[in-house]
Amino acid sequence: MILYMDLAEPAWLLLIVSLPTSSATARMRIWRALKVLGCVALRDGAYLLPALPGHEQALQQRADECSSEGGSAWVMALQARSADESASYRQLFDRSADYAELRSVWQAANQGLNRLAAAELVRLQRKLQREFDAVRAIDFFPGDARAEAEAAWTDLDQRIGSLISPDEPHETQRKIPRLDPGKYQGRTWATRRRLWVDRVASAWLIRHFIDPGARFLWLAKPSDCPKRALGFDFDGAAFSHVGERVTFETLMASFGLEADPALARLATLVHALDVGGEAVAEARGLEAIMAGARERLDDDDALLAEMSRVLDSLYAHFAREARRDKGTRR
Repeated sequence: MILYMDLAEPAWLLLIVSLPTSSATARMRIWRALKVLGCVALRDGAYLLPALPGHEQALQQRADECSSEGGSAWVMALQARSADESASYRQLFDRSADYAELRSVWQAANQGLNRLAAAELVRLQRKLQREFDAVRAIDFFPGDARAEAEAAWTDLDQRIGSLISPDEPHETQRKIPRLDPGKYQGRTWATRRRLWVDRVASAWLIRHFIDPGARFLWLAKPSDCPKRALGFDFDGAAFSHVGERVTFETLMASFGLEADPALARLATLVHALDVGGEAVAEARGLEAIMAGARERLDDDDALLAEMSRVLDSLYAHFAREARRDKGTRR
């Protein structure tokens, strides 16, 4: 059994593999898997990893795969003999060059963002996020390079987000009063045009659960909002981001809708797509549908109508799951 030590003085794992020369495909497959794990090749067939939780099992899986291909493999535990030797091992896992390469890619991407459509921006954002996450996953000894890359990514991510959804509101810190839906019937509601996830979901929520007779105005800029209209999802609006809540969640809290488990599931999904957070299985699907619909439809009324059907279906799905879960617990 390997004892896991503090990162200041980690134990190490060494995988030695040997495959028949005829197993070129297996060799490439195993090499790619080891690269994803973050292994450093000391020489051909010798791969080093810090002995962190999960690494021994992952290396053993690769060793078993090698054996099944007619080769041989050994997973060994190592301990540095001195602080200098430990430091030299750690240096092998320096990811500064990887972060520098990412930042170079981000800089090039940043120059062409204005020419991309919303769907292309969403795909680019997702691709760059995956690449960054892959490097961070194998950065076992993070330092200044990672901190600098995270700051650079935050700036780029926010710029992409602002292009996908201009004038995104800032969060405010205030209490959310409980409101009587009966006093909010047949009203005019206004938000920024070219709807994105939080705005389209909020409009759907308003029409289905708060004000069935709602009329909507789509604003070129927030300052165009008429005084008679109820603004949502922009700075200074009647309903917007409050604390960690996005606008959809603020509306739910304002009108006493938080006890609905299906709406709560939708809220988690909208929150994740708008500001990040807990991963939701359906998020990527909704994001892709939203991006595609926005690419096809220039009219926000048509966009709301189309996305409302999608949200209706998601709500029905979540409601059925909630009923099933409730029945299971009885």
